[in-house]
Amino acid sequence: MELAFIPSPSRGVLYLGPIPLRGYAFCIIIGVFVAVWLGNKRWIARGGRAGTVADIAVWAVPFGLVGGRLYHVITDYELYFSEGRDWVDAFKIWEGGLGIWGAIALGALGAWIGCRRRGIPLPAYADAVAPGIAFAQAIGRWGNWFNQELYGKPTDLPWALEITSSSDGRVPGTYHPTFLYESLWCIGVAFLVIWADRRFRLGHGRAFALYVAAYCTGRAWIEYMRVDDAHHILGLRLNVWTAILVFLLAVTYLVVSSKKRPGREEVVEPGALASGDDADGGEKSEDTGTSADAGKDSGKDDGDEAEAETDAKDEAGSGKKT
Repeated sequence: MELAFIPSPSRGVLYLGPIPLRGYAFCIIIGVFVAVWLGNKRWIARGGRAGTVADIAVWAVPFGLVGGRLYHVITDYELYFSEGRDWVDAFKIWEGGLGIWGAIALGALGAWIGCRRRGIPLPAYADAVAPGIAFAQAIGRWGNWFNQELYGKPTDLPWALEITSSSDGRVPGTYHPTFLYESLWCIGVAFLVIWADRRFRLGHGRAFALYVAAYCTGRAWIEYMRVDDAHHILGLRLNVWTAILVFLLAVTYLVVSSKKRPGREEVVEPGALASGDDADGGEKSEDTGTSADAGKDSGKDDGDEAEAETDAKDEAGSGKKT
């Protein structure tokens, strides 16, 4: 008998009249807001304009959602296209099923489009939003808790997750809360990137590469604990192989980039710098002009006073002679 465990919600959706409020969707939305908020603060600190991160996120987020869903549907196609399944369910993103690998890949494409439209280097933008993405993942993982999905092996640990649903092949019991493990890991990754960025002044996409490498390290062992159906290659789950491959690519980028382009970008948003210079220049010109006018007026006043003194002396002198 378990003395303690993490209970699962009885259902992952509430209805406000005819409107369904889904816990999974709320977690995704809250995560996006946190990522944009933190990314905006970091972007401004690097010399960018307020609102730029949100403008580019308008491109990145939809692309990321599509990419995440595509990766999930392609790698778990039997859930939607095998006998007895309805392919229309592939479009029901609110029921869960987003692959982070596809989300980051297509999300990066959307961000590149947004950056290109504003003349901003994508690596600098990626560095600014990297910790926010990790926090967003930490929040988004709680959507799996609402859906009672993606848990680990059976356990009787005090922090075990209780699964009560028996649909889609689930077996009620207590399991490792892999959603919680990954959520906590992502929080640690976010703080790691923030610390390393301040300590080493990471630039040219290296903060983002550090986030990717650190996330993949945790995802590999957490993925290995999961018991949901997955494709295997040489005895390892597909996502474990993906994590290993992406980790190697991220580390390679860190090493090569640090040698070819050391340091950090001096300018991340040229328009912001130009705007700031114009504003400062305008104030300086205005102040200079005021000072110059004041000097001219002062010169005129001094001249008038000198002439008055001369006239007074002449009048006084002529009076003495008479």
